[in-house]
Parts: sequence; C-alpha cells; structure tokens
Amino acid sequence: MSGRTFGDIWREMPAGRDFFGLQGLPAPADAVTPEAYFADLAETALAEVGLSREELAERFARFAEALTRLDVSGPRVASLTIRGGTDKRGRPEALDLTLTPGDVVALVGPTGSGKSRFLADVEWLADADTPTRRRVLLNGAVADATARLSFSGRLVAQLSQNMHFVMDLAVGEFLTAHAESRLAADVPSVVTEVVALANDLAGEPLCAETPLTALSGGQSRALMIADVARLCASPIVLVDEIENAGIDRCKAISLLTGSGKIVLVATHDPLLALLATRRLVFAVGAVAAVIETSPAERETLAALTAMDEKLTAAREDLRRGRPVHFPKE
Repeated sequence: MSGRTFGDIWREMPAGRDFFGLQGLPAPADAVTPEAYFADLAETALAEVGLSREELAERFARFAEALTRLDVSGPRVASLTIRGGTDKRGRPEALDLTLTPGDVVALVGPTGSGKSRFLADVEWLADADTPTRRRVLLNGAVADATARLSFSGRLVAQLSQNMHFVMDLAVGEFLTAHAESRLAADVPSVVTEVVALANDLAGEPLCAETPLTALSGGQSRALMIADVARLCASPIVLVDEIENAGIDRCKAISLLTGSGKIVLVATHDPLLALLATRRLVFAVGAVAAVIETSPAERETLAALTAMDEKLTAAREDLRRGRPVHFPKE
C-alpha cells in the first residue's frame, strides 16, 4: 500500500473504512497515506487501542488483505432442480424440473393452489422435509444441513407485492451501505445507477435524498428490484404477484433476467406468464402441468403487450387529470 492514499484504497475496497470505526480510531482523510496516518496518530488514540503504531499499521494491512480475498459474490448455482413430492391429497407430483441461470418460470393457478408453498420450498432448499415432500437440488446435489442454513439467506432474494421499509435512512444511504458491503469499486456510480433503474420502473420518481419510509409501495418495490438486479448476489429470485405493485412489470422481469439470475414468478397476469419460457400450472397443491411457451403464444404476447401499453397510457391520463383516451384499432 506504500504511496497510495486512503482515497485510492476506498475506491477498491470501500469496506476498509470499517477498520477505523471498529478500532475506535478517527477516520482518515482521503488524501492521506496509511504511513502518514499511523505516524501522526495521537498518543491518546494509541493508548485507547492498546497497540503501537507499527502493530496498528500491520493490523490494517492484514484487514485490507483479507478484504481482497473475501468472496462477496454469493453462492454459485449452475443449476436448480426441483423434484416432485405430493399434492394436498397425498398423490405423487410428477415433476423433475431443472433450471439454469437466465431461466424465467411462471407459476400459475387459482389462489390456494400451491404457488406460494412452491416458492417456500425453493427458498428453504426442501429435502422431503416440508408438507409437500419436494426435494430441491443445487448443481445436481442435495445441500447438507449446514449448507442449507448457510445458503438460505444468500441464495434467494424474494420480492412480493407487500414491501415496506422501516429503516430511518435515505435511499442513497441505504444503497451506499449495500454497495460498500458488496465491495463495489465505485459506490457513488452504483448508487446513481440503481436510483435510475428504480425510476425507470416506478410510476413516480424518487431520488437519493428520499427517506425510505416516505416511499410508496410502488417506489419501494421498484427500488428493491433495481437493487436485487444490480447489487444482490443471490442467484435465485422469487417474485410473488407483483402485477398490482404499481411498477412496469415487464421491465422488472427483463431487468432481473438480464442479470443472469434464475427467476420464478407467481402470477395471475397473462402478460407476465407469457414472458416466461415455461409455466408451471398448479392444482390441489402440486404442479399439474409444465407448459413451454409456444410460438403462437409469443404472437399473443405481442398483442397483449400492445393492449397493456394502451392501458398504461390510460392510467397515466387518470393520474395526471387528463381526459382518458383508449385508441381504437
């Protein structure tokens, strides 16, 4: 690190700032080098820490080296396989589904047919130990108990139509903390990008200074979708009925799949269902059919998209207090 300033170091490893807070030391200025900082550190600060200048400098060097080796990319999933269990009546579920990064699967069926339970099985890496008796394999293998516990929080990101913040932070502060925890190389640029992505999804704009608690439901979901797509390391995303979330749902799915994640979407929306390459049809708590989206359905998707654009324009007219127009063919 000789000759490099803290500003140079922070650009590569923002989480390095945490060292000084943890040690109770004053934060160094960006223009100062580590050598100069530790040489000029007050005796009272050294006495408080109980270390010499040399020991502190060595400890910081080890801390920084450990950060460079830290794996923040999350679990790597080349394939996700779900093997059938039983339906609510105990009958076998004929399912052996394997998904790979970039796959989008829609879960469709009446309310209470088992879509949410399916998402929960994936989230918990079920191993015949849930009510459905399904098994979920990672990269072709069952995760052992230790791996299931360690993976469960990092493997899956979940987005639902009910999402609200309780943190007393501004949007920019929240995103900065997340970007720094991911060791982003250019935190301010990442924050700007995520805010822009969220605004592309939401019906009403937000900015970095907006308090999280002041966000509407649609803004909250737009922010979290942008955050998951750009910053979240989880390779699997579970989406539960976001069609009424007040966001551009087609852009949302496109953004998530463009980040190379496996996406499972529980939905009642034909537009979202046909955006997926496959859809699982649920009945009586189990998958009753797996349907590939056909070329004919792709044509239907184009017609539905055009209709949806007209409905979106009509909604915007209502929001802006303009006369509502719905162009006829």
